[in-house]
Amino acid sequence: MIEIRVDQLLEAHGRTFYWLAKETGISHTTLWRLKKGKALGINFETLEKMCKVLRCQPGDLLTFVNETQSRKNRSTKKQEIVTVGRLSAGLAHRSKRAI
Repeated sequence: MIEIRVDQLLEAHGRTFYWLAKETGISHTTLWRLKKGKALGINFETLEKMCKVLRCQPGDLLTFVNETQSRKNRSTKKQEIVTVGRLSAGLAHRSKRAI
């Protein structure tokens, strides 16, 4: 599966998702779908706009992740969210399990 690394590039530039939408003229919905892996594809015009604004190459924006690794990352992210939720609710406990 090919993923868009937009969050990492925005962070490196000190910019926000909304800034990217404004600068590229790409709708928030389109960018959100790309970011979340919900898009079925990306056209060259969209890719070019993102690369121009972020001053990067397409290879900086796109990365290939095999399905097994992608599922593992999603599982880890869900576990991290649950842990943060427990911390904010005061229900945190120590665990020796690796995430």
